[in-house]
Amino acid sequence: MLAWDRGWRREARAAWLCGLALAGVLTAIDLGRGGFGWPHGCCWAALGATLVLVLRPARITAGDGWLASRGLLRERRVRTDLLTRIRRADGMAPRLVLMDITGGRVELDPQVLADNPLLWHHLDAGARLARERGVLLEGAGVLTALAERIDGEGARRLLSSAKISPSGD
Repeated sequence: MLAWDRGWRREARAAWLCGLALAGVLTAIDLGRGGFGWPHGCCWAALGATLVLVLRPARITAGDGWLASRGLLRERRVRTDLLTRIRRADGMAPRLVLMDITGGRVELDPQVLADNPLLWHHLDAGARLARERGVLLEGAGVLTALAERIDGEGARRLLSSAKISPSGD
């Protein structure tokens, strides 16, 4: 069964809208000033396109034993049942870095896994297999912490949708 990031289309659409809005605003300002010309129009279109390229998220998909991230130019894929390392790179945008035996490497936002239970299930099932096989050398703690966070968020969502308070009130 194939799983994918359900929020990708919304985020990709938002990236396109931001790029178009930037190009539109810059063009409108140029037209208002009376200095619009083709060189300026091409420059504003290039700036808008650059913003789309920067903001457009990678498309994350997963299946039995694999997880993939498709960017603009290429797809990166890892075998989740052959993972050797899982690292968390914190910073402005936290990233989860997955590496497998074959040299595959995928980076993704951990929030994508929290928002998409099927993606999380495929990664978790594959990582458990890798751990059982003794292949997963680094990152079991990162995976455990992520599992606790994702499972905790899922439980809170379930309880709130059932109108039950987590504290039992």
